[in-house]
Amino acid sequence: MTQPRLLGKKAPRYDHRTLQMASYLDHTLLPPPPTAISWANKCSADFGMMLNDQIGDCTCATAGHMIQVWTANESAEITLTDDDIQRAYEEAGHYDPRDPTTDQGAVELDVLNYWRKTGIGGHQIGAYAALEPDGIHARHVRNAIHLFGGVYSGFALPATAQGQAIWSVVPHAGPDSDPGSWGGHAVPLVAYDPHWVWCITWGKLQRMTWAFVGKYMDEAYACISADWVSGGKAPSGFDYAALQADLARL
Repeated sequence: MTQPRLLGKKAPRYDHRTLQMASYLDHTLLPPPPTAISWANKCSADFGMMLNDQIGDCTCATAGHMIQVWTANESAEITLTDDDIQRAYEEAGHYDPRDPTTDQGAVELDVLNYWRKTGIGGHQIGAYAALEPDGIHARHVRNAIHLFGGVYSGFALPATAQGQAIWSVVPHAGPDSDPGSWGGHAVPLVAYDPHWVWCITWGKLQRMTWAFVGKYMDEAYACISADWVSGGKAPSGFDYAALQADLARL
């Protein structure tokens, strides 16, 4: 039997105070991102649903999956409990398990702020910066996946993606190909090559085309986490301490 696949990302909300990754990338000499990279290779084959087959908590499940990826590459993989994920959804998304009508999803910015200030399952991010998510700035996405072990992203999924093994843009599909015709969904982008991008969703890796990213991704963030560094250096070799200093000046 096919497991339910729920969504749960509300429309993006913007805050002018949010750090912009474009500013950092435009003013710092960074090495070009590699042609291909995957931070999922050291992770378990089954990432777990993190309740996203039962409730619309994808925004919080995405945080849980990013913690899995970071810790698997840094030391030993840590998987948060379903209770940890649900607690974050309750507090950041105002979900009350006693009232199913409150299962309305969450705003990514609310989850990121909660993750930074309160933490999820004892794990916090130090900061986050918004990426420009359109296809013109695909290099920003590649840099963020490479340097920070993934991108916390949001998609306005089309109905055409529902039956696709590989998410791709379907031409001439009418309203079914419109952004958001399926709904909003949060996923971590954790790997790419010249042709594909991979995210984690519903317990598994999901492949998509770069064109799909360019058309349907409506928000994306690079997260700075202590789970991704040891002694100030990330597995990517990036200088975490220098990045913190630079971001503080933006």
